[in-house]
Amino acid sequence: MPLRRLLKINGVSLARHARRHAHGIFAAPSPGRVIDPVIGRVQKARAAAGALTTFLLISVYGVDGGWSAVFEDGFTKLFLAPLVLILVGPLVIAGFIWYAPPQHRPVLRARLRYPLRAIGWYLGIPLGAAAAMLLLLALNKALEGIFALQAVIALTVLLAGIPLLIWAALFLFFASGAAARYAFNTADVHAALPAVLTAVLVWVLNVAQLGDGLPNGPVAVQIAAFLGGPLSVTAVSYWELHVLRTRYGVRVRG
Repeated sequence: MPLRRLLKINGVSLARHARRHAHGIFAAPSPGRVIDPVIGRVQKARAAAGALTTFLLISVYGVDGGWSAVFEDGFTKLFLAPLVLILVGPLVIAGFIWYAPPQHRPVLRARLRYPLRAIGWYLGIPLGAAAAMLLLLALNKALEGIFALQAVIALTVLLAGIPLLIWAALFLFFASGAAARYAFNTADVHAALPAVLTAVLVWVLNVAQLGDGLPNGPVAVQIAAFLGGPLSVTAVSYWELHVLRTRYGVRVRG
């Protein structure tokens, strides 16, 4: 981001700029993405039902650590989901391409540049901002005793470095939700891939959550709470694949 543009951004406008940039990378319409309003409404309804169910279960049976633990867990999952996609996604995509007809595989492999570019943005922007700040601090230490140059570096950190770090953190926050929802633009590889990846992602996250133990309540409630989320997400993903196939002719092996 140009320095003169960064200096003009502050407060709410800084967050809006980061959100707009994240949305433009991960949620912008593309030729490979099928946008069906019915699918979107069903996904939102499932998410709302899941949130309401979680709220009711915690209200009735409580939770270790209280509501602060619930918000902390949700915040952790926001950033954990994209990282799991980065780690597990390549295996799922490789299997997806292998399952596709041989004549389609070269085209699908060529389209991998779109999710790779999205991953590059997701990791590169915050890491680049942190690296720039560390470089300025190291340079400031190396010039210890040369007060004029140190003052210039300190002013640069104050006017550009700190806003850049804040912007990068906001970008990471907004990008994490969009990257998980759109599975790092894998729809540009194949329109059915986000649904497949979403189903895999929710099971991986659910199994990882076992380390914290099952939720409070009777055994039947614990099992239902543990399986309800991933089963409902998988059902919606399966239905989404059905809609893509019947309405838009999108087939996994097509």
